Amino acid sequence: MSDYEQTFFERAADRKGGNLILMDALLITPIKMRKRSSQIFLNSIFETTIEKLPDKVILHIFSYLSHLEICRMAMVCRRWRTIAYDTKLWKNVSLRPEVSGLHVGSLEQLLQMISVRFSASLRYIELPIELITHTVLHELASKCPNLTHMLLDFSTAMQLHDFSEMQAFPAKLRYMCICLSEVIFMEGFMRKIYNFINGLEVLHLIGTYEKGEEEEEEIYEVINVHKLKSATPNLRVINLYGINFIDDSHIDAFSSNCIQLECLAVNYCSKVTGSTLKPLLARSKQLKCLLMNGTDLKSEYVMQAEWDKCSVQELDISGTDLSTECLIDLLTRIPSLRFISAGQINGFNDSVLKAWAESGNPKTLVALDIDSSDNISDEALGRFITRYGAQLQACVLSGMTHITDQLWMTILPILVNVKIIVMGTTERLIGNIHVDQLMDTIGSSCPALERLELRWDPENLRFSDKSQKAIDMLRVKCLKLRCLVLSDGRYYETVKANFERADRTTVVRTTTSCRVSAYHVLSNYNDLIFN
Repeated sequence: MSDYEQTFFERAADRKGGNLILMDALLITPIKMRKRSSQIFLNSIFETTIEKLPDKVILHIFSYLSHLEICRMAMVCRRWRTIAYDTKLWKNVSLRPEVSGLHVGSLEQLLQMISVRFSASLRYIELPIELITHTVLHELASKCPNLTHMLLDFSTAMQLHDFSEMQAFPAKLRYMCICLSEVIFMEGFMRKIYNFINGLEVLHLIGTYEKGEEEEEEIYEVINVHKLKSATPNLRVINLYGINFIDDSHIDAFSSNCIQLECLAVNYCSKVTGSTLKPLLARSKQLKCLLMNGTDLKSEYVMQAEWDKCSVQELDISGTDLSTECLIDLLTRIPSLRFISAGQINGFNDSVLKAWAESGNPKTLVALDIDSSDNISDEALGRFITRYGAQLQACVLSGMTHITDQLWMTILPILVNVKIIVMGTTERLIGNIHVDQLMDTIGSSCPALERLELRWDPENLRFSDKSQKAIDMLRVKCLKLRCLVLSDGRYYETVKANFERADRTTVVRTTTSCRVSAYHVLSNYNDLIFN
Protein backbone atom coordinates (compact mmCIF):
# COMPACT_ATOMS: atom_id res chain seq x y z
CA MET A 1 0.00 0.00 0.00
CA SER A 2 1.12 3.54 -0.66
CA ASP A 3 1.63 5.98 2.24
CA TYR A 4 -1.66 7.76 1.81
CA GLU A 5 -3.53 4.46 1.98
CA GLN A 6 -2.21 3.51 5.43
CA THR A 7 -5.11 3.04 7.79
CA PHE A 8 -5.78 5.22 10.80
CA PHE A 9 -4.89 2.52 13.30
CA GLU A 10 -1.57 1.61 11.56
CA ARG A 11 -0.09 5.09 11.86
CA ALA A 12 -0.50 5.73 15.57
CA ALA A 13 1.39 2.84 17.21
CA ASP A 14 5.03 3.90 17.56
CA ARG A 15 5.11 7.66 17.02
CA LYS A 16 4.03 9.34 20.25
CA GLY A 17 7.44 9.02 21.81
CA GLY A 18 9.08 10.90 18.97
CA ASN A 19 7.10 14.16 19.21
CA LEU A 20 9.44 16.02 21.59
CA ILE A 21 12.53 14.73 19.79
CA LEU A 22 11.08 15.91 16.50
CA MET A 23 10.29 19.32 17.97
CA ASP A 24 13.86 19.66 19.31
CA ALA A 25 15.29 18.72 15.93
CA LEU A 26 13.10 21.23 14.14
CA LEU A 27 14.11 24.02 16.51
CA ILE A 28 17.82 23.32 16.87
CA THR A 29 19.04 22.03 13.50
CA PRO A 30 18.61 25.31 11.54
CA ILE A 31 20.49 27.17 14.29
CA LYS A 32 23.41 24.79 14.21
CA MET A 33 23.82 25.39 10.51
CA ARG A 34 24.44 29.10 11.03
CA LYS A 35 27.83 28.32 12.61
CA ARG A 36 27.82 31.43 14.81
CA SER A 37 29.74 31.84 18.02
CA SER A 38 28.63 29.75 20.98
CA GLN A 39 27.06 32.74 22.79
CA ILE A 40 25.00 33.81 19.77
CA PHE A 41 24.07 30.16 19.29
CA LEU A 42 22.67 29.89 22.84
CA ASN A 43 20.88 33.22 22.63
CA SER A 44 19.18 32.20 19.40
CA ILE A 45 17.88 29.01 21.04
CA PHE A 46 16.36 30.94 23.95
CA GLU A 47 14.75 33.47 21.58
CA THR A 48 13.21 30.81 19.33
CA THR A 49 9.60 29.93 20.16
CA ILE A 50 7.05 27.76 18.46
CA GLU A 51 5.20 30.87 17.29
CA LYS A 52 8.11 31.59 14.96
CA LEU A 53 7.87 28.23 13.21
CA PRO A 54 6.34 28.39 9.73
CA ASP A 55 2.92 26.86 9.20
CA LYS A 56 4.27 23.96 7.14
CA VAL A 57 6.55 22.88 10.00
CA ILE A 58 3.69 22.92 12.53
CA LEU A 59 1.56 21.04 10.00
CA HIS A 60 4.25 18.37 9.79
CA ILE A 61 4.41 18.11 13.60
CA PHE A 62 0.61 17.77 13.79
CA SER A 63 0.75 14.88 11.31
CA TYR A 64 2.28 12.73 14.08
CA LEU A 65 -0.71 13.27 16.37
CA SER A 66 -4.02 11.42 16.57
CA HIS A 67 -7.13 13.26 15.40
CA LEU A 68 -8.29 13.59 18.99
CA GLU A 69 -5.02 15.36 19.84
CA ILE A 70 -5.25 17.50 16.69
CA CYS A 71 -8.71 18.69 17.77
CA ARG A 72 -7.24 19.69 21.13
CA MET A 73 -4.49 21.63 19.36
CA ALA A 74 -7.18 23.45 17.39
CA MET A 75 -8.40 25.04 20.66
CA VAL A 76 -5.03 26.70 21.41
CA CYS A 77 -5.34 29.68 19.07
CA ARG A 78 -6.82 30.81 15.77
CA ARG A 79 -3.64 30.04 13.82
CA TRP A 80 -3.40 26.49 15.16
CA ARG A 81 -7.09 25.95 14.45
CA THR A 82 -6.52 26.82 10.79
CA ILE A 83 -3.55 24.45 10.59
CA ALA A 84 -5.34 21.66 12.49
CA TYR A 85 -8.20 21.70 10.01
CA ASP A 86 -5.94 21.51 6.97
CA THR A 87 -7.30 18.71 4.77
CA LYS A 88 -3.82 17.14 4.54
CA LEU A 89 -4.21 15.99 8.16
CA TRP A 90 -7.53 14.27 7.44
CA LYS A 91 -6.62 11.57 4.93
CA ASN A 92 -7.34 8.60 7.22
CA VAL A 93 -10.26 9.08 9.62
CA SER A 94 -11.93 6.82 12.19
CA LEU A 95 -15.26 7.98 13.59
CA ARG A 96 -15.59 5.00 15.95
CA PRO A 97 -14.63 6.33 19.40
CA GLU A 98 -14.47 2.81 20.86
CA VAL A 99 -11.60 2.05 18.43
CA SER A 100 -9.48 5.16 19.11
CA GLY A 101 -11.58 7.27 16.76
CA LEU A 102 -13.38 10.59 17.01
CA HIS A 103 -16.87 10.99 18.36
CA VAL A 104 -19.19 12.95 16.08
CA GLY A 105 -22.24 14.25 17.88
CA SER A 106 -24.64 14.63 14.96
CA LEU A 107 -25.13 13.96 11.27
CA GLU A 108 -25.07 17.70 10.59
CA GLN A 109 -21.63 17.96 12.15
CA LEU A 110 -20.35 15.05 10.03
CA LEU A 111 -21.78 16.52 6.82
CA GLN A 112 -19.98 19.78 7.55
CA MET A 113 -16.72 17.91 8.22
CA ILE A 114 -17.03 16.06 4.90
CA SER A 115 -17.44 19.32 2.99
CA VAL A 116 -14.87 21.46 4.80
CA ARG A 117 -12.32 19.20 6.46
CA PHE A 118 -12.19 15.97 4.42
CA SER A 119 -12.99 16.88 0.80
CA ALA A 120 -10.58 15.57 -1.86
CA SER A 121 -7.88 14.56 0.64
CA LEU A 122 -9.87 11.77 2.29
CA ARG A 123 -8.60 8.28 1.44
CA TYR A 124 -9.87 6.12 4.33
CA ILE A 125 -12.87 6.39 6.65
CA GLU A 126 -14.49 4.26 9.38
CA LEU A 127 -18.20 4.82 10.09
CA PRO A 128 -20.28 3.44 12.99
CA ILE A 129 -23.89 2.37 12.46
CA GLU A 130 -25.42 5.67 13.61
CA LEU A 131 -23.52 7.59 10.92
CA ILE A 132 -24.23 5.21 8.03
CA THR A 133 -27.09 6.94 6.23
CA HIS A 134 -27.84 7.52 2.58
CA THR A 135 -27.17 11.26 3.07
CA VAL A 136 -23.68 10.68 4.49
CA LEU A 137 -22.80 8.15 1.79
CA HIS A 138 -24.07 10.53 -0.91
CA GLU A 139 -21.91 13.35 0.48
CA LEU A 140 -18.84 11.09 0.58
CA ALA A 141 -19.46 10.08 -3.02
CA SER A 142 -19.77 13.68 -4.24
CA LYS A 143 -17.28 15.52 -1.99
CA CYS A 144 -14.52 12.90 -1.55
CA PRO A 145 -13.58 11.68 -5.05
CA ASN A 146 -10.34 10.04 -3.85
CA LEU A 147 -11.90 7.85 -1.16
CA THR A 148 -10.53 4.32 -1.73
CA HIS A 149 -10.82 2.61 1.68
CA MET A 150 -14.00 2.33 3.77
CA LEU A 151 -15.12 0.47 6.90
CA LEU A 152 -18.84 0.23 7.71
CA ASP A 153 -19.59 -1.04 11.22
CA PHE A 154 -23.06 -2.58 11.50
CA SER A 155 -22.03 -4.93 14.35
CA THR A 156 -24.13 -3.23 17.04
CA ALA A 157 -27.11 -2.55 14.78
CA MET A 158 -30.60 -3.56 15.85
CA GLN A 159 -32.21 -1.70 12.96
CA LEU A 160 -30.87 -0.21 9.72
CA HIS A 161 -31.54 3.24 8.38
CA ASP A 162 -33.75 3.54 5.31
CA PHE A 163 -31.62 3.30 2.17
CA SER A 164 -34.49 3.26 -0.35
CA GLU A 165 -33.57 6.77 -1.56
CA MET A 166 -29.84 6.15 -1.87
CA GLN A 167 -28.68 6.89 -5.41
CA ALA A 168 -24.92 7.41 -4.91
CA PHE A 169 -22.04 5.59 -3.21
CA PRO A 170 -18.23 6.04 -3.36
CA ALA A 171 -17.29 4.47 -6.69
CA LYS A 172 -13.48 4.28 -6.43
CA LEU A 173 -13.28 1.92 -3.46
CA ARG A 174 -10.47 -0.62 -3.54
CA TYR A 175 -10.88 -1.78 0.08
CA MET A 176 -14.15 -2.30 1.93
CA CYS A 177 -14.73 -3.78 5.38
CA ILE A 178 -18.26 -4.56 6.60
CA CYS A 179 -18.75 -5.55 10.24
CA LEU A 180 -21.91 -7.64 10.25
CA SER A 181 -24.72 -7.78 12.76
CA GLU A 182 -26.11 -11.11 13.93
CA VAL A 183 -29.72 -10.09 13.40
CA ILE A 184 -29.87 -7.37 10.73
CA PHE A 185 -30.31 -8.48 7.12
CA MET A 186 -28.07 -6.45 4.83
CA GLU A 187 -29.56 -7.24 1.42
CA GLY A 188 -31.58 -4.01 1.14
CA PHE A 189 -28.42 -1.97 1.64
CA MET A 190 -26.23 -4.24 -0.50
CA ARG A 191 -28.58 -4.05 -3.50
CA LYS A 192 -28.03 -0.30 -3.53
CA ILE A 193 -24.23 -0.53 -3.67
CA TYR A 194 -23.64 -3.49 -6.01
CA ASN A 195 -23.24 -1.21 -9.04
CA PHE A 196 -20.55 0.88 -7.29
CA ILE A 197 -18.18 -1.76 -5.91
CA ASN A 198 -17.00 -3.72 -8.94
CA GLY A 199 -13.54 -2.16 -8.54
CA LEU A 200 -13.00 -3.68 -5.08
CA GLU A 201 -9.72 -5.55 -4.64
CA VAL A 202 -9.91 -6.23 -0.89
CA LEU A 203 -13.09 -7.31 0.92
CA HIS A 204 -13.54 -7.97 4.64
CA LEU A 205 -16.74 -9.41 6.07
CA ILE A 206 -16.38 -9.54 9.84
CA GLY A 207 -18.71 -11.64 11.96
CA THR A 208 -19.45 -11.73 15.66
CA TYR A 209 -17.15 -14.61 16.66
CA GLU A 210 -15.32 -12.60 19.33
CA LYS A 211 -18.58 -11.73 21.08
CA GLY A 212 -19.60 -15.34 20.91
CA GLU A 213 -21.43 -17.20 23.54
CA GLU A 214 -22.25 -20.68 22.47
CA GLU A 215 -25.99 -20.66 22.43
CA GLU A 216 -28.23 -22.79 20.30
CA GLU A 217 -29.92 -20.02 18.38
CA GLU A 218 -31.06 -19.88 14.81
CA ILE A 219 -28.30 -18.76 12.44
CA TYR A 220 -29.24 -16.13 9.87
CA GLU A 221 -27.47 -15.52 6.58
CA VAL A 222 -27.48 -11.76 7.02
CA ILE A 223 -25.65 -11.04 3.76
CA ASN A 224 -26.10 -12.81 0.41
CA VAL A 225 -22.59 -13.92 -0.52
CA HIS A 226 -23.72 -15.51 -3.78
CA LYS A 227 -24.97 -12.13 -5.07
CA LEU A 228 -22.04 -10.24 -3.61
CA LYS A 229 -19.47 -12.36 -5.50
CA SER A 230 -21.09 -11.43 -8.83
CA ALA A 231 -20.65 -7.73 -8.06
CA THR A 232 -16.97 -8.05 -7.09
CA PRO A 233 -15.08 -9.88 -9.87
CA ASN A 234 -11.73 -8.12 -9.23
CA LEU A 235 -11.11 -9.25 -5.66
CA ARG A 236 -7.51 -10.14 -4.76
CA VAL A 237 -8.02 -10.55 -1.00
CA ILE A 238 -11.11 -11.96 0.72
CA ASN A 239 -11.32 -12.12 4.51
CA LEU A 240 -14.38 -13.82 6.00
CA TYR A 241 -13.70 -13.65 9.75
CA GLY A 242 -15.74 -15.38 12.43
CA ILE A 243 -19.01 -15.59 10.48
CA ASN A 244 -21.29 -18.31 11.78
CA PHE A 245 -23.15 -18.94 8.49
CA ILE A 246 -20.17 -19.12 6.11
CA ASP A 247 -19.65 -22.63 4.74
CA ASP A 248 -17.91 -24.34 1.82
CA SER A 249 -20.55 -23.25 -0.69
CA HIS A 250 -19.62 -19.60 -0.11
CA ILE A 251 -15.93 -20.36 -0.74
CA ASP A 252 -16.95 -22.15 -3.93
CA ALA A 253 -19.02 -19.13 -5.00
CA PHE A 254 -16.11 -16.69 -4.65
CA SER A 255 -13.64 -19.02 -6.39
CA SER A 256 -16.00 -19.39 -9.36
CA ASN A 257 -16.01 -15.66 -10.06
CA CYS A 258 -12.80 -14.12 -8.64
CA ILE A 259 -10.06 -15.35 -10.95
CA GLN A 260 -7.50 -12.88 -9.53
CA LEU A 261 -7.82 -14.23 -5.98
CA GLU A 262 -4.46 -14.19 -4.15
CA CYS A 263 -5.49 -14.50 -0.50
CA LEU A 264 -8.48 -16.20 1.12
CA ALA A 265 -8.98 -16.09 4.90
CA VAL A 266 -11.86 -17.90 6.61
CA ASN A 267 -10.52 -17.88 10.16
CA TYR A 268 -13.06 -18.95 12.80
CA CYS A 269 -15.74 -19.79 10.26
CA SER A 270 -16.65 -23.02 12.03
CA LYS A 271 -18.85 -24.45 9.26
CA VAL A 272 -15.99 -24.64 6.74
CA THR A 273 -14.98 -28.29 6.27
CA GLY A 274 -12.77 -28.06 3.17
CA SER A 275 -15.15 -29.92 0.85
CA THR A 276 -14.58 -27.30 -1.89
CA LEU A 277 -10.79 -27.07 -1.50
CA LYS A 278 -10.17 -29.11 -4.62
CA PRO A 279 -12.13 -26.83 -7.01
CA LEU A 280 -10.79 -23.75 -5.18
CA LEU A 281 -7.17 -24.71 -5.89
CA ALA A 282 -8.01 -25.75 -9.45
CA ARG A 283 -9.72 -22.44 -10.31
CA SER A 284 -7.63 -19.95 -8.33
CA LYS A 285 -4.25 -20.36 -9.96
CA GLN A 286 -2.90 -17.21 -8.26
CA LEU A 287 -3.99 -18.22 -4.73
CA LYS A 288 -0.88 -17.92 -2.54
CA CYS A 289 -2.34 -17.43 0.94
CA LEU A 290 -4.96 -19.66 2.56
CA LEU A 291 -5.88 -19.03 6.21
CA MET A 292 -8.27 -21.52 7.87
CA ASN A 293 -7.60 -21.16 11.60
CA GLY A 294 -10.37 -22.55 13.81
CA THR A 295 -12.37 -24.17 11.01
CA ASP A 296 -13.83 -27.69 10.94
CA LEU A 297 -11.49 -29.08 8.28
CA LYS A 298 -11.93 -32.77 7.51
CA SER A 299 -8.80 -34.80 6.75
CA GLU A 300 -10.39 -36.64 3.81
CA TYR A 301 -11.29 -33.38 2.04
CA VAL A 302 -7.85 -31.89 2.61
CA MET A 303 -6.13 -34.99 1.19
CA GLN A 304 -8.32 -34.90 -1.94
CA ALA A 305 -7.03 -31.42 -2.94
CA GLU A 306 -4.19 -31.27 -5.46
CA TRP A 307 -1.66 -29.48 -3.26
CA ASP A 308 1.27 -30.50 -5.44
CA LYS A 309 -0.14 -28.46 -8.34
CA CYS A 310 -1.22 -25.37 -6.39
CA SER A 311 0.49 -22.01 -5.86
CA VAL A 312 -0.19 -21.84 -2.10
CA GLN A 313 2.81 -20.50 -0.17
CA GLU A 314 1.16 -19.41 3.09
CA LEU A 315 -1.09 -21.74 5.07
CA ASP A 316 -2.83 -21.52 8.46
CA ILE A 317 -4.52 -24.70 9.71
CA SER A 318 -4.24 -23.96 13.46
CA GLY A 319 -6.96 -25.19 15.77
CA THR A 320 -8.20 -27.90 13.39
CA ASP A 321 -8.55 -31.67 13.90
CA LEU A 322 -6.42 -32.86 11.00
CA SER A 323 -4.87 -36.30 11.45
CA THR A 324 -1.17 -37.13 11.43
CA GLU A 325 -1.60 -38.93 8.10
CA CYS A 326 -3.26 -35.87 6.59
CA LEU A 327 -0.58 -33.49 7.87
CA ILE A 328 2.22 -35.64 6.43
CA ASP A 329 0.41 -35.84 3.09
CA LEU A 330 -0.25 -32.09 3.06
CA LEU A 331 3.20 -30.80 4.04
CA THR A 332 5.14 -33.20 1.81
CA ARG A 333 3.06 -32.21 -1.25
CA ILE A 334 3.09 -28.40 -1.08
CA PRO A 335 6.28 -27.54 -2.99
CA SER A 336 7.03 -23.93 -1.99
CA LEU A 337 5.58 -23.30 1.46
CA ARG A 338 7.00 -20.14 3.06
CA PHE A 339 4.55 -19.73 5.97
CA ILE A 340 2.95 -22.43 8.10
CA SER A 341 0.78 -21.98 11.18
CA ALA A 342 -0.23 -25.37 12.57
CA GLY A 343 -0.68 -24.82 16.29
CA GLN A 344 -3.11 -26.58 18.63
CA ILE A 345 -3.26 -29.75 16.50
CA ASN A 346 -2.96 -33.05 18.32
CA GLY A 347 -1.94 -34.83 15.14
CA PHE A 348 1.15 -32.65 14.66
CA ASN A 349 3.94 -34.76 16.15
CA ASP A 350 7.56 -35.80 15.62
CA SER A 351 6.71 -38.05 12.67
CA VAL A 352 5.09 -35.14 10.82
CA LEU A 353 8.11 -32.93 11.43
CA LYS A 354 10.51 -35.70 10.37
CA ALA A 355 8.63 -36.57 7.15
CA TRP A 356 8.35 -32.90 6.21
CA ALA A 357 12.06 -32.28 6.79
CA GLU A 358 13.07 -35.36 4.80
CA SER A 359 10.92 -34.27 1.85
CA GLY A 360 13.03 -31.11 1.54
CA ASN A 361 9.94 -28.91 1.18
CA PRO A 362 10.84 -26.61 4.11
CA LYS A 363 13.69 -25.21 1.99
CA THR A 364 11.53 -22.12 1.26
CA LEU A 365 10.10 -21.78 4.79
CA VAL A 366 10.43 -18.36 6.50
CA ALA A 367 7.71 -18.58 9.19
CA LEU A 368 7.00 -21.47 11.57
CA ASP A 369 4.14 -21.26 14.10
CA ILE A 370 3.37 -24.43 16.08
CA ASP A 371 1.89 -22.90 19.21
CA SER A 372 0.61 -25.39 21.82
CA SER A 373 1.76 -28.48 19.89
CA ASP A 374 2.39 -30.67 22.91
CA ASN A 375 3.05 -33.83 20.89
CA ILE A 376 6.28 -32.47 19.39
CA SER A 377 9.40 -33.18 21.42
CA ASP A 378 12.13 -30.65 22.04
CA GLU A 379 14.65 -33.04 20.39
CA ALA A 380 12.64 -33.10 17.13
CA LEU A 381 12.26 -29.32 17.19
CA GLY A 382 15.96 -28.88 17.84
CA ARG A 383 16.88 -31.04 14.83
CA PHE A 384 14.42 -29.25 12.55
CA ILE A 385 15.53 -25.74 13.51
CA THR A 386 19.20 -26.67 13.36
CA ARG A 387 18.56 -27.56 9.72
CA TYR A 388 16.22 -24.74 8.68
CA GLY A 389 16.48 -22.07 11.40
CA ALA A 390 18.90 -19.79 9.56
CA GLN A 391 16.23 -18.97 6.95
CA LEU A 392 13.37 -18.32 9.42
CA GLN A 393 11.97 -14.80 9.87
CA ALA A 394 9.29 -15.86 12.37
CA CYS A 395 9.54 -18.59 15.01
CA VAL A 396 6.58 -19.25 17.34
CA LEU A 397 7.20 -22.11 19.78
CA SER A 398 4.88 -21.05 22.58
CA GLY A 399 2.30 -22.79 24.74
CA MET A 400 4.45 -25.87 25.42
CA THR A 401 5.70 -26.56 28.95
CA HIS A 402 8.57 -28.78 27.77
CA ILE A 403 10.06 -26.04 25.58
CA THR A 404 12.12 -24.04 28.06
CA ASP A 405 15.10 -21.69 27.98
CA GLN A 406 17.43 -24.69 27.48
CA LEU A 407 16.14 -25.33 23.94
CA TRP A 408 15.98 -21.62 23.16
CA MET A 409 19.60 -21.11 24.23
CA THR A 410 20.56 -23.84 21.75
CA ILE A 411 18.60 -22.57 18.75
CA LEU A 412 18.83 -18.78 19.16
CA PRO A 413 22.37 -18.56 17.65
CA ILE A 414 20.93 -20.30 14.56
CA LEU A 415 18.03 -17.82 14.15
CA VAL A 416 20.25 -15.08 12.73
CA ASN A 417 17.57 -13.66 10.38
CA VAL A 418 14.56 -13.92 12.67
CA LYS A 419 12.24 -10.90 13.00
CA ILE A 420 9.52 -12.41 15.21
CA ILE A 421 9.97 -14.69 18.23
CA VAL A 422 7.25 -15.96 20.56
CA MET A 423 8.28 -18.19 23.46
CA GLY A 424 6.92 -19.41 26.78
CA THR A 425 3.63 -20.60 28.21
CA THR A 426 1.18 -19.16 30.72
CA GLU A 427 1.14 -22.47 32.60
CA ARG A 428 3.21 -22.64 35.77
CA LEU A 429 6.47 -24.57 35.30
CA ILE A 430 8.22 -26.83 37.79
CA GLY A 431 11.60 -25.31 36.91
CA ASN A 432 12.52 -21.66 36.35
CA ILE A 433 13.49 -19.57 33.33
CA HIS A 434 16.81 -17.72 33.58
CA VAL A 435 15.72 -14.68 31.63
CA ASP A 436 18.95 -12.64 31.89
CA GLN A 437 20.92 -15.22 29.94
CA LEU A 438 18.07 -15.53 27.48
CA MET A 439 17.90 -11.78 26.82
CA ASP A 440 21.66 -11.58 26.43
CA THR A 441 21.64 -14.36 23.83
CA ILE A 442 18.74 -12.82 21.91
CA GLY A 443 20.54 -9.46 21.80
CA SER A 444 23.79 -10.95 20.55
CA SER A 445 22.28 -13.46 18.09
CA CYS A 446 19.19 -11.79 16.53
CA PRO A 447 20.04 -8.26 15.29
CA ALA A 448 17.05 -8.17 12.88
CA LEU A 449 14.50 -8.83 15.65
CA GLU A 450 11.37 -6.64 15.45
CA ARG A 451 8.84 -8.39 17.72
CA LEU A 452 9.43 -10.52 20.80
CA GLU A 453 6.99 -12.07 23.28
CA LEU A 454 7.78 -13.99 26.47
CA ARG A 455 4.59 -15.63 27.78
CA TRP A 456 6.07 -17.28 30.87
CA ASP A 457 4.42 -16.65 34.22
CA PRO A 458 6.35 -13.91 36.11
CA GLU A 459 6.83 -16.33 39.02
CA ASN A 460 8.90 -18.59 36.73
CA LEU A 461 11.27 -15.81 35.60
CA ARG A 462 14.57 -15.63 37.47
CA PHE A 463 16.73 -12.54 37.08
CA SER A 464 19.52 -10.94 39.07
CA ASP A 465 20.49 -7.46 40.19
CA LYS A 466 22.64 -7.29 37.06
CA SER A 467 19.71 -7.86 34.72
CA GLN A 468 19.97 -4.27 33.46
CA LYS A 469 23.09 -5.27 31.55
CA ALA A 470 21.22 -8.02 29.67
CA ILE A 471 18.32 -5.66 28.91
CA ASP A 472 20.79 -3.06 27.68
CA MET A 473 22.30 -5.67 25.37
CA LEU A 474 18.89 -6.42 23.89
CA ARG A 475 17.97 -2.75 23.51
CA VAL A 476 21.30 -1.67 21.99
CA LYS A 477 21.81 -4.64 19.69
CA CYS A 478 18.22 -5.06 18.47
CA LEU A 479 17.66 -1.54 17.17
CA LYS A 480 14.70 -2.64 15.00
CA LEU A 481 12.77 -3.96 18.01
CA ARG A 482 9.29 -2.42 17.90
CA CYS A 483 7.34 -4.61 20.29
CA LEU A 484 8.46 -6.51 23.40
CA VAL A 485 5.58 -8.23 25.22
CA LEU A 486 5.88 -9.58 28.77
CA SER A 487 3.48 -10.76 31.44
CA ASP A 488 2.72 -8.30 34.23
CA GLY A 489 5.19 -8.46 37.10
CA ARG A 490 8.49 -7.20 38.47
CA TYR A 491 10.48 -8.11 35.39
CA TYR A 492 8.01 -6.31 33.11
CA GLU A 493 8.38 -3.14 35.19
CA THR A 494 12.19 -3.42 35.08
CA VAL A 495 12.31 -3.82 31.31
CA LYS A 496 9.74 -1.08 30.72
CA ALA A 497 11.69 1.41 32.84
CA ASN A 498 14.92 0.57 31.00
CA PHE A 499 13.40 1.25 27.56
CA GLU A 500 11.63 4.40 28.75
CA ARG A 501 14.91 5.84 30.00
CA ALA A 502 16.17 5.45 26.43
CA ASP A 503 13.07 7.28 25.06
CA ARG A 504 11.67 4.10 23.53
CA THR A 505 8.40 4.42 25.37
CA THR A 506 6.14 2.39 23.07
CA VAL A 507 8.23 -0.79 22.78
CA VAL A 508 7.50 -2.69 26.01
CA ARG A 509 3.92 -3.90 26.41
CA THR A 510 1.99 -6.34 28.55
CA THR A 511 0.20 -9.53 27.49
CA THR A 512 -3.08 -8.11 28.78
CA SER A 513 -3.15 -5.60 25.91
CA CYS A 514 -0.88 -7.03 23.21
CA ARG A 515 0.05 -10.35 21.59
CA VAL A 516 2.69 -11.11 18.95
CA SER A 517 1.79 -13.11 15.84
CA ALA A 518 3.69 -14.55 12.89
CA TYR A 519 1.08 -12.97 10.60
CA HIS A 520 3.30 -9.91 10.20
CA VAL A 521 5.38 -11.77 7.60
CA LEU A 522 2.38 -12.63 5.39
CA SER A 523 2.65 -11.15 1.90
CA ASN A 524 -0.84 -9.61 2.18
CA TYR A 525 -0.54 -8.56 5.83
CA ASN A 526 -1.40 -4.89 5.18
CA ASP A 527 -4.48 -5.89 3.19
CA LEU A 528 -5.63 -8.26 5.94
CA ILE A 529 -5.66 -5.63 8.70
CA PHE A 530 -9.16 -4.71 9.84
CA ASN A 531 -10.85 -3.09 12.83
